[in-house]
Amino acid sequence: MNELVPKIFDVMKTYSKDQLVKDIVAGIIVAIIALPLSIALALASGVSPEQGIYTAIFAGFVISFLGGSRVQIAGPTAAFATIVAGIVAKNGMDGLIVATIMAGIILVIMGLLKFGNLIRFIPYTITTGFTFGIAVTIVIGQIKDFLGLTYPAGTATVETMDKLKAIIANIGTFNIKALIVGAVSLAILIIWPKFKSLDKIPPSLIAVIVSVLMVKFIGPLKDVNTIGSLYTIKKGLPGVSVPSVNMDMILTLLPDALTIAVLAGIESLLSCVVSDGMIGSRHKPNMELVAQGAGNIVSALFGGIPATGAIARTAANVKNGGRTPIAGMVHSVTLLIVLVVLMPYAAWIPMPAIAAILFIVAYNMSGWREMVNLVKHSPKSDTLVLLTTMVLTVVFDLVVAIEVGIVMAALLFLKRMADVTEVRSWKYIGENIDENNDPESINLKKVPDKTLVYEIIGPMFFAAADKFMDIHMESDVKVVIIRMRGVPAMDISALRSLKNIHNVCKKRGITMVLSHVQEQPKSMMEKAGFAAEVGEDNFCANIDAALAYAQEIVG
Repeated sequence: MNELVPKIFDVMKTYSKDQLVKDIVAGIIVAIIALPLSIALALASGVSPEQGIYTAIFAGFVISFLGGSRVQIAGPTAAFATIVAGIVAKNGMDGLIVATIMAGIILVIMGLLKFGNLIRFIPYTITTGFTFGIAVTIVIGQIKDFLGLTYPAGTATVETMDKLKAIIANIGTFNIKALIVGAVSLAILIIWPKFKSLDKIPPSLIAVIVSVLMVKFIGPLKDVNTIGSLYTIKKGLPGVSVPSVNMDMILTLLPDALTIAVLAGIESLLSCVVSDGMIGSRHKPNMELVAQGAGNIVSALFGGIPATGAIARTAANVKNGGRTPIAGMVHSVTLLIVLVVLMPYAAWIPMPAIAAILFIVAYNMSGWREMVNLVKHSPKSDTLVLLTTMVLTVVFDLVVAIEVGIVMAALLFLKRMADVTEVRSWKYIGENIDENNDPESINLKKVPDKTLVYEIIGPMFFAAADKFMDIHMESDVKVVIIRMRGVPAMDISALRSLKNIHNVCKKRGITMVLSHVQEQPKSMMEKAGFAAEVGEDNFCANIDAALAYAQEIVG
């Protein structure tokens, strides 16, 4: 049960005052980094700016306290922006709350059922594809604010392709003042990190401060849109929100909830793996899933949006000395203080600066170099899955992209496995001298008269079951030996085909002998009654025993 014990209880056994100081400093620095990002990601998700702060406070605290990682920092991330915006546009805030709570429940169940290790079965091509696709959707969604475009009333901009059409149709309305503010902010975000002596100060914070000063004190720029000109910012703590729920709402939102849960699980565990490498630790994947679920439930109840582990903020925590969940909890408490005291000043932040911050977030999360490398060096089938997932994420949504991507990857995997599985007849003449005296070696084996030997190599399953059709029997054959040392696994479809071969043998008076059947196939044969049908005497430990038995039969 230690796997389901929060990491904080493990690290507290050896906690020290020195580490407490380091965790507090790291938590405060991460909070400064998270503040503009949380606001920007909330706006990109189609909700009010303070809801991003709520998420970082409540979900961040719960996930750090219950999590399976020493250094995980959780909060809103760019991966959810498009999903959340779509849910809010179609089902309102009540729909988002219900979907997030459902996703949280799914994550808790996944953790309790120990699904943490199963996340790795989602192919890398799919995660790379939809991550790049999400980055593209974020960039498209922020072009309007970066250029200061204005749309006619009633313009639909829920889906990514709708946003792209609206940008093209209204590109002539761009505001040079907004572009100046956005360009300066973007330049700061790009150039500031190049000065290593200044890396303790988050570039996003500098970009926000500079853009606010530009709009406040440079006369011609004063009419650039700010958060306050478009949104009403609430000061103070939120109340608990419990929407009314019915079965129709649950069924409608279930696909979105599943997508949020899977995405939260993938991103949080990926962040844990990265941070493990940075500090030489090992996270508890199942406890992390439970924590992610609990954090999302609490976030939704207090007006937040979906949350997960944030790789960039987690890395910043490690870089600044954070080594225990206390740092993540301090990060949340710091943001709570900011929410109560300083939140009204967030209304001064210009929208082009928010867009610039999200451009950098999208660039950093896109992994475009890895994308290009995979396209150049991967098999064509993997490249097809990657590009299909990316395009579907942009053109449709993440739900469609993941579903189609996984189905494609599964079908291609089955094809590969079927291609490497073969049933071949012996040539009966060895090509090399058997130096190791291996009783399983086919080299220089003497096969009795009226005996055929077939060797199966690879897993036998439904996609490869037709390979048994390669077994042919002449009229004078008395024994058919099927050597199965190279068959690690078998499914019921392949067993059915093997039964058909056995039935043909019985009708012709041929004895079928099975050589070196491995554990899983043998267990399946016994459960299905096929082992009894063949007869235990017709199972041989190795090929030498099978050939000797065949010699007895043919006399």
